Amino acid sequence: MAISQAKKNEIIKQYARHEGDTGSTEVQVAVLTADINEINVHMQEHRKDFHSQRGLMKKIGHRRNLLAYLRKTDVQRYRELIKSLGLRR
Repeated sequence: MAISQAKKNEIIKQYARHEGDTGSTEVQVAVLTADINEINVHMQEHRKDFHSQRGLMKKIGHRRNLLAYLRKTDVQRYRELIKSLGLRR
């Protein structure tokens, strides 16, 4: 259910701000978005999987907090990230 390591590395490479960057807000939000999208697909098939639903809600909350932090600190980076990920904000 979690994203594969290869896909995660690809996302990190795409959103990294510098070489070896795995912890910047942009990278974290991008990885969480990929996870959320994958869990959403799972939840479409398994509607009564409440454990996964709870994990999904926690990931959405974490992403929301990271986006709020990014919006507060650097609005331009926030807007670019929202646009590139296709999030409705």
